[in-house]
Amino acid sequence: MIPDYGRIVHDGLWDNNVVFVQGLALCPTLAVTGTATNGLGMGLATTAVLTASNILVSSLRHIVSPQVRIPVYIVLIATLVTLVDMGLNAWLHELHKVLGLFIALIVVNCAILGRAESFASKNSVPAAAADALAMGLGFTAALVVVGGVREIVGSGTFFHGASQLLGEGLAFLDLTLIPHYKGFLLAILPPGGFVALGLLLAGKRVLDRRLAARAEATASRKATSSAEALASAGESTG
Repeated sequence: MIPDYGRIVHDGLWDNNVVFVQGLALCPTLAVTGTATNGLGMGLATTAVLTASNILVSSLRHIVSPQVRIPVYIVLIATLVTLVDMGLNAWLHELHKVLGLFIALIVVNCAILGRAESFASKNSVPAAAADALAMGLGFTAALVVVGGVREIVGSGTFFHGASQLLGEGLAFLDLTLIPHYKGFLLAILPPGGFVALGLLLAGKRVLDRRLAARAEATASRKATSSAEALASAGESTG
């Protein structure tokens, strides 16, 4: 059976988003999203681990015994996290210092082990890779949105320090949206993370309901039009 890649991508980015729907990985979501830059760095590091772990788990799904699969998955994930941690420390040291312990805590990110167990262990390598990328990018987008909202409200900037944390090539991301802004400290502090996440969750729920209502209305209009067309065809035949 050919996987529905469109459905996989849509689930990861929106319908089954790690943060806004599943409610997983909330610790890094709330802890490192003082800026959009931090959120982007954490999200991409998690995506790298998630993608590599899904590919490995899918590749080994016919080899690993079901009785020991969870310990094997944890060892694989821990190894990948160690490699990512060392890579960030070597090439993006400033970002590594900001994210700190939360890079190591990717090992216990429920989203990674959950995708390995529920999807990668039951599907082909291409499907597992697509699922991992979709879930990882959905998680990254959530971190960037939460961090962006907090950063804009808190300091009037967007992707502040991008060149220092992510490299000179991304210096163009560093924007000052509100010049001479005195800031709103609460938005950057931990309580601001809870408030921002709560408002974004509520906004997504409202948007989902409106989209569902619009789709239902469209389907209803199409059904009515089809019924009227059939009635008219019947009258013409009669």
